[in-house]
Amino acid sequence: MADLSEAIQQQVLLAVENQQPLNIVSGNSKSFLYQKQAGDTLSLHEHRGIVSYQPTELVVTAFAGTKLKDLQDMLAEHHQRLPFDPPHFGDNATLGGTIAAGLSGSIRPFTGSARDYVLGCKIINGKGQIMQFGGQVMKNVAGYDVSRLMVGAMGSLGVFLEISLKVLPIPASECYLSQPRNTHDALRLMQTLASQNLPLSGLAYDGEAVHIRLSGAEAAVRAARQKLGGEQHAADTFWRQVNEQQYPFFDGKMPLWRVSVPPATADLPISGKQLFDWAGGLRWIKTDETAEKIFKLASRHHGHAQLFRTPDSKSLRRQPLSSGLKNLHLQLKHSFDPQGIFNRGQLYPDF
Repeated sequence: MADLSEAIQQQVLLAVENQQPLNIVSGNSKSFLYQKQAGDTLSLHEHRGIVSYQPTELVVTAFAGTKLKDLQDMLAEHHQRLPFDPPHFGDNATLGGTIAAGLSGSIRPFTGSARDYVLGCKIINGKGQIMQFGGQVMKNVAGYDVSRLMVGAMGSLGVFLEISLKVLPIPASECYLSQPRNTHDALRLMQTLASQNLPLSGLAYDGEAVHIRLSGAEAAVRAARQKLGGEQHAADTFWRQVNEQQYPFFDGKMPLWRVSVPPATADLPISGKQLFDWAGGLRWIKTDETAEKIFKLASRHHGHAQLFRTPDSKSLRRQPLSSGLKNLHLQLKHSFDPQGIFNRGQLYPDF
């Protein structure tokens, strides 16, 4: 892939010379997350494949254009997985797009986020330089934080070439339970369960029932199942559908908001429908309320909001930053991409 990396680097160098913006594209499965801006396309579609994989070391390195499904299938052959259970949102989802978006599944509160498992990366910065950060072991701290900066940056800081990740074994046993509850009782139950020593890997509420996923050693899962009770389900259909936003709640064209708040936050006073995930820490909200109201509401509860899906391409998508955070973001952007050629406006309108 050295030749392809050099070809990508040459396209970046040419864009820098001409001050021409570039839109980084791989599988394009998450294009609904941002407003497309003017600029040339920089495709990573062919930059795919496994660079190295050490099952005994629980480490994998792959090119950014590697299909997420192909990577997960390979890991599954060795009874391993990506611990943050990333959503795909389409068959063409890639590793680079997954890490750039920084999205994690319902398992996040119990095993950690995508950012927690990135060990290192190789990128091309906005000067056309190929740079390596981090390593392939957790204890390699030098540059590790820089790797984590790339997670969720939506490609605004550089072009992913390679990404190294920590992986974990697939749990020996899983169990799927549900218990009918009203909203108040559901939030209280999720907080109670989250504070206990249980092998939890999912806690969500769909407006009718609290859904509980247990993962771990067979004896621990069996004991937790007997302790918790509730209706047991044969398959993880609910969790797969929520992760991929194929659950009926997500149907329709009403704007969908993603609001992160402390899990103990009470039911938010907002019109529309809500689905609670992450033991109450993530609220999916379908509403026609104004962005200003939702941003203020999230801030009041020490959280933040993102307009995740919308038919209005001109809407403000992310919670405005405070002046201090905005200055920090701008400084980082200038350090990595001084001419602002990468993915303009995809993270925030100003950069």
